[in-house]
This record gives sequence, C-alpha cells and structure tokens, in this order.
Amino acid sequence: MKKIIKNYKSYFILIGSILLGTIMGLIFKEKASIVSPLGDLFLNMLLVIVVPLIFLTLSTSIGKMKQPKRIGKILVTVILVFIVTSIVSVFVGLGTSKMFKLVDIKDTNSIKEVLLNDDVVEKEDVNFLQRTVDTISVNDFSKVLSRDNMIALIIFSILFGISINMSKGKGEKLLCVLESANHVVQSFIKLIMFYAPIGLGCYFASLVGTFGGEIAVGYGKTFIIYTIVAVLFYFTVYSIYAFIAGGKNGFISYWKNILPATLTSLGTCSSAASIPVNTMCAKNIGVPDDIADTTIPLGTSFHKDGSIIGSVFKIMFLVCLFNSDVSSLKILGVALLATLLVTAVPIGGGTISEMLIITMLGFPISALPILTIIATIIDPPATMLNVVGDSASSMLVSRIVDGKHWMKKRSSI
Repeated sequence: MKKIIKNYKSYFILIGSILLGTIMGLIFKEKASIVSPLGDLFLNMLLVIVVPLIFLTLSTSIGKMKQPKRIGKILVTVILVFIVTSIVSVFVGLGTSKMFKLVDIKDTNSIKEVLLNDDVVEKEDVNFLQRTVDTISVNDFSKVLSRDNMIALIIFSILFGISINMSKGKGEKLLCVLESANHVVQSFIKLIMFYAPIGLGCYFASLVGTFGGEIAVGYGKTFIIYTIVAVLFYFTVYSIYAFIAGGKNGFISYWKNILPATLTSLGTCSSAASIPVNTMCAKNIGVPDDIADTTIPLGTSFHKDGSIIGSVFKIMFLVCLFNSDVSSLKILGVALLATLLVTAVPIGGGTISEMLIITMLGFPISALPILTIIATIIDPPATMLNVVGDSASSMLVSRIVDGKHWMKKRSSI
C-alpha cells in the first residue's frame, strides 16, 4: 500500500492542483486570469524542451534496437497484430467519444480568441503532393529543430536513429553521447514537472475563470466516460482476444494469470515498469518464451490500447472545444500515428503524442496543457490497458506463429 501511495503521489498532487485551480476559477471568475502568466510559464518550458526531447528519444531508441530472437515471422506477426488491435482501439474510442459531447462550450469564439493568439497561420493553396512534401521535409537544417515542423523533425529523428544502427558499431560513441543527453533531458523534464502542479493549477484557474464551469464539467465527463470504456474494454475485448487465440483454455488461462500485471500497471502507472511482471504473466498464460520476450517489450513502446483510446478522446475534446469538423478517417490516422510513435518514456512520450495531435490537426500550440490535463486524469486506466493489451496480443501472436495448439506445445516444453 505504501508503494502504491508513493507511485500515485505525483498523480494526486496534480489532480489536487487542478481541482484547486477549478475552485479558484469558479470563485474569482475573470479575475483568475491574473495567474495566467504562471500557466504560460509551464507551457513555455514544455515547448522549449519538446524539440530535443523528440530528437533524442526517437534517435536513441531506434539506434539501440537489436534483432529479435526469432527471425521474420514473429516480428511481422507482432507488427500485424499491433496494427489490427490498435485499429480496434481507435474505433472503440471514436464510437464512444462521439456518443457524448465531451465538453460543451457555448461561446466557442471566445475560447478561440483566448487560445489561438498568433498561432493561426494562413495556409497557401497548394496541391496535395506539395503539401505532403512540405510537411515531411524542410529545406534547411535549422528548420528541422523547430516545433513548427514536427513531422519533419520526427522523420529526421527516425532516419538518424536508423543511420546509427546501420553504422555497424562505428556510431556507438555518438549513440553514447545522445543517450547521455537524453538522460539529461529526462531529468530536465522532471524539473519541469516539479512546477507542473503550480503551472497547471494556474492555467486551469484562468481557463475556468474565463469560460466558467463548462470546461471543468467537460474534464469530469471525459474521465468518467473514459474509465467506463476502459473497464468494459478490459473485460470484453481482451476476453475475445484470449478466446480467439486459445479457445476456452486460452480464455481461462488468461484471466487466471493476468491479475498481477493489472495490479502492477495500476500501482505504478508505468508501462515500462510493468514489463517484468507482464512478461511473467504472458509466460504463465502459456505464451512461448521467445514470443513473450519479443512482444511485451516491443508492445511497451509501440502498442498502447489505452493511449490510443486516450488520443481519440483528446482529439474529440479539442474538436468539441473549438467546434471543429474533423473526419473520422483523419482521427483514425492521427490517433494511430500519435500513439505508435510514443516510446516507453512516460512524460516525454505523451508530450510528443500531444504535440503531434495539435500539429497535424491544426489546433493552437496553447492547447497543449489542455491535453496534458486529460492525459493526467486518465493515466491509471490507460496504463492498465496498455500493459494488459500486450499480454493479449502475445497470445494472438502465438496463435498465428505456432498454430491453434500453441498452448499445448508450451505446456509440453
């Protein structure tokens, strides 16, 4: 219990500061905007660190990648299962978030005036091909190191990591330097997060003071709906996956062994910290060692059912907030891309995902704290789905790779 309380300490502090900011906003109304600069300070610190964070996180994680134990078939199957189950998660998130209007702001023009500021840039009327090229690339190195060219920065970071991997050992020294810099950046983020309760509290006080309790109700509604969806998803969808993978025996074995991973994910709120227990649970279910040892770590970085559903909720929250018209197909693509590029870094990965959502859908950068608050309040149930979903996926991979009798093969070893 002490460990759980310790792990949730920062979570409780953030939630407490948001609640305090809500109360102050409701009490002082427009006068609460006097603390808005303190919220802007938090936003500015996040925006300053986001470019080195993206570059170092992606380039080092790809640069360190080694080949999995089993060639070809396992890796291809893992990718296929991750994509299919992620699409299922997007549709679940899209269907449920569209059933309810997550936030109902009557004066949308007012919130646009407050949040848009100078973020709106007139877009030239160019053809699709030219727009795509302009999105994924820039004509000068200095432009890569800018949050205004987020997609180009991500692609550059991935290619840089691949180049390190292709150097066959000659890039090890550079990788060590980048890893060291990445650790420093993560420490810098921890320093920023010490200020997060003040920054988010002031930001929220100003927001609620300006727009009343409507946005606070929106956060409460988002948390309740997401939690209900997560619980239903946990019991229903993963039961289906387990049954597809191993029939009745797979269903029974899954629910007999998955509780330790569930409790660990809820207790730590970290997919990365849950890897050892989650791998053990998958093996106890009957997943072959090499598949469990491959699927769980890869899933921690690239397969997050809870985060994908959360990404859809974040997008729909902003769509309702700004009264925007975004197609379901675009939400599908952005949610998948934003989550599949998230690494095991709890804070940094979320920031990358949220910046990607904002950039690709054309929302103002000043909306970043709004998504940060949503990410904070849904973190425990989202982490639970992220972790448990990898175990269910490892069962599906085993079914495809080793056939329908994979559980018997595992038990006979």
